[in-house]
Amino acid sequence: MSLLVQAAKAVAPLKACRQYIVYRHAKDENLVCVHEIWDTKEDHDDSLKIEGCKELISQAMPLLTGRPEGIPLEVMGGKGLAEA
Repeated sequence: MSLLVQAAKAVAPLKACRQYIVYRHAKDENLVCVHEIWDTKEDHDDSLKIEGCKELISQAMPLLTGRPEGIPLEVMGGKGLAEA
């Protein structure tokens, strides 16, 4: 999980990253989720090019039981997300 927290710190300065939160399941410490909100898919893709990102990914992949799943959603509104 610390690798994901490091990734959160790496993307924190990026304006296009509106949210990057790492969660651990309350009853299953092996289940970890990351909730990300980006302005665009391209912004997310570009974030994978920042210094150190590929190294974090290569360290995290062997710890996963499967390929990370992404669910593209369109933000409609709500509390906690400043307007672009």
